[in-house]
Amino acid sequence: MSDKKNIAVTGAENATGAAGAADHEMTQPAAESPVQAVESGDVGVYTHTFKKPFEHEGRTYEELTFDFGRLKGRDMVAIENEMQGMSEYALAPEISTSFQSKMAARAAGIGSDVLEAMPLKDFNKITGAARRFLLDSGY
Repeated sequence: MSDKKNIAVTGAENATGAAGAADHEMTQPAAESPVQAVESGDVGVYTHTFKKPFEHEGRTYEELTFDFGRLKGRDMVAIENEMQGMSEYALAPEISTSFQSKMAARAAGIGSDVLEAMPLKDFNKITGAARRFLLDSGY
């Protein structure tokens, strides 16, 4: 088997809105997936290093490790139940930022309030890793 995976890139996703954009297929080595931690080689692990230490409720975070691979089906169900309790619904978890943030919080062993209080750039990188994990796991 090849160590490369195919990724479909849709021209409509291009922020410049170029007219006549078409679907293109590109190959990317599987090892370049941001959800795979370089230092440990564990698939489903993402380590996020803050450029500037993040403080929340008296605790300072310089780095967080998200082990998505340790999550179980019951975690997914618990996240859905938590969201329903707050009148939130994720019809498609892979595009729900709320679902992804709650999943990432569980993967790091922190509260979702910590993740939601992070600077947007860090929050987006972390939820992006959660989204990629969902897609890579066949969701």
